[in-house]
Amino acid sequence: MGENTKIEWSDHTFNPWIGCTKISPGCDHCYAEAMMDHRYHKVEWGGDRKRTSEAIWKQPLRWNRVARENNRRARVFCASLADWLDNQVPGQWRLDLAALIFQTPQLDWLLLTKRIENYVKLAPWYAAPPNVWLGVTAEDQDHYHRRWERLAQIRAAVRFISYEPALGPLRPSAAKVAYRHRFPDWIICGGESGHGARQMDPQWPRDLHEQCQRVGIAFFMKQMTGKAPIPRDLLVRQFPERVR
Repeated sequence: MGENTKIEWSDHTFNPWIGCTKISPGCDHCYAEAMMDHRYHKVEWGGDRKRTSEAIWKQPLRWNRVARENNRRARVFCASLADWLDNQVPGQWRLDLAALIFQTPQLDWLLLTKRIENYVKLAPWYAAPPNVWLGVTAEDQDHYHRRWERLAQIRAAVRFISYEPALGPLRPSAAKVAYRHRFPDWIICGGESGHGARQMDPQWPRDLHEQCQRVGIAFFMKQMTGKAPIPRDLLVRQFPERVR
């Protein structure tokens, strides 16, 4: 739940709490449920959320110190086993998370959600702090439209899309309305893994990469379905520039 992570687009993973409720097709084969409920029996998925230990909460302070000493920013994926905008989580937990983020300015916190509609009501700030990257999961075109429309209106250093698991083609240029920020800064693309993984057509990431190149979106190819080898032409792993 912490330290160095196997997630290729971050340096560390931090989970302030564990547990969630499924809300969209991208949740159907949830790896966090399989791990924390079915395998380790830490929580009942869809039931109570469990806050992690104080030792885990102290880890980002150490990461921040190391990043400062090395003069290198580090990326932290927050809540890989939960959703930080989950309305079933006590509000004080989010306030504690915000305090930790403010205490660690050398860390770029990647906050990913499927519940961006809760931002105005639940986020512990109005504009995201300068070391927060805000992201939404968009497993297909429909969810991209609905979630990006909200995210595009929120000020953040980086706005990103996690197109994982990719369950249908996605075209960022097919936005239904003109947003204040027309395109996300970054799109992470990945096929589903694990038992019963649904197939991602390799043409989907190829077409998406081409579109990202055309409009200036950083593109990161994380994995193919079932973690099959990534074709050479899709071995693209770009990171966005922080805009403030």
